[in-house]
Amino acid sequence: QVQLVESGGGLVQAGGSLRLSCAASGRSFSFSAYAMGWFRQAPGKEREFVTAIGWDGTANYADSVKGRFTISRDYAKKTVYLQMNSLKPEDTAVYYCAAAFLKSANWAEKYDYWGQGTQVTVSA
Repeated sequence: QVQLVESGGGLVQAGGSLRLSCAASGRSFSFSAYAMGWFRQAPGKEREFVTAIGWDGTANYADSVKGRFTISRDYAKKTVYLQMNSLKPEDTAVYYCAAAFLKSANWAEKYDYWGQGTQVTVSA
């Protein structure tokens, strides 16, 4: 019913920047009614919350990325972005886009749809 496709991942050096995109599509999907979030999962670790943005534009961030990452959304393109600056090796993970039929959500169990993920690798 709803498809989320991430893109923009790749290999960057520590201190560099990268912008991820998540394009949403699907019949009856009202992009403006969903909170959008980003999660990440590193090898051997569980998926963790990174950031989320509500339908009203308010955003929340994990402490580990505050001041470095910025989430935004384009309603016309039905796309959510994750601008990542000052990247660190510990940011290396598969990044997942998710959508929740809520004003705002910071917990994975609140999200209804998930993308397949995009790999981000930060070298030292």
